[in-house]
Amino acid sequence: MEVKQIKTRCLMFSQKIDDWDLNAYLIKGEKRNFIIDTGLGSEDFDFIKKFIDNRKKTIIINTHFHGDHIWGNTKKYPIIAHRLCRKLILENWDAMLSDNRQYVNGNVEKVLPDITFDSELYFEEDKIKLFYSPGHTIDSISVIDEIDKILFAGDNIGDNEEEIIPKLYCEKSTFLETLKIYEKLDFDTCVSGHNTVLKKDVIQKIMEKI
Repeated sequence: MEVKQIKTRCLMFSQKIDDWDLNAYLIKGEKRNFIIDTGLGSEDFDFIKKFIDNRKKTIIINTHFHGDHIWGNTKKYPIIAHRLCRKLILENWDAMLSDNRQYVNGNVEKVLPDITFDSELYFEEDKIKLFYSPGHTIDSISVIDEIDKILFAGDNIGDNEEEIIPKLYCEKSTFLETLKIYEKLDFDTCVSGHNTVLKKDVIQKIMEKI
């Protein structure tokens, strides 16, 4: 797993799996560590965990229910997700694991989000906002770091710059509304579950192509 520093307080963890890339993130906030997505199992998460500041509380964020974003979940830390994410994990767990078992890295345990929300959550001391942003999936959430001006878009950005439109498991009109929300936000850097580090103009590029 490759580690890259993004601006002042964010680390990006990237790995190549067959012909696709997978990213997870750590934000070192003022009061808390925020781990965004947990990878493919306990070995992925244990690697990320080495970089946290143990003097601070740690929170895991699941951007959506797909296995490559939740299989590293652990009971050691609270997990935040959209309300629908918890429901979809329960409904799809067995099928996701059966269909993609070859990608599992370490141990996998069904650990559900224990803190859920509908619209948004804001951590004032850390200047971190989580908000509902359906598109790739109906339970998708995004995170914005108001200090570093980074948008963490989950899988609402396509897997690479050539395939910049993500696979959509909800209505296109719903995704377009999320893109309009993104456009209004104050950020200059955009990261996602599978792509490289991009600039804000990627949102306009997706809107033009879609």
